[in-house]
Amino acid sequence: MTTLLDRAMKAARSLSPEMQDEIARLVLKIAGAEGAPIALTAEERAAIAASRAAAARAEFATDEEVRAIWAKHNL
Repeated sequence: MTTLLDRAMKAARSLSPEMQDEIARLVLKIAGAEGAPIALTAEERAAIAASRAAAARAEFATDEEVRAIWAKHNL
C-alpha cells in the first residue's frame, strides 16, 4: 500500500459508516474488484497526470486548504 493510500484509509476511518461504505464501493469499482473498471475520459486522465506531476514536485495542499474542502462538503 502506498503512503498516500494509507493516509486516505486512516482519514476515512473517522467518517460515518455510510461514508466509509461509499468510499469502499468506489475503491472496489476503481480496482475492478466490483463490476467493470471505470473508464476515464481524456480530461480525467489529464487531471490525474497533473496531480501526479504536482506530487512529484512535492506540491501538496496545506492543512488549511484541506480543512476548507472538507468543510465545503460538510465532512
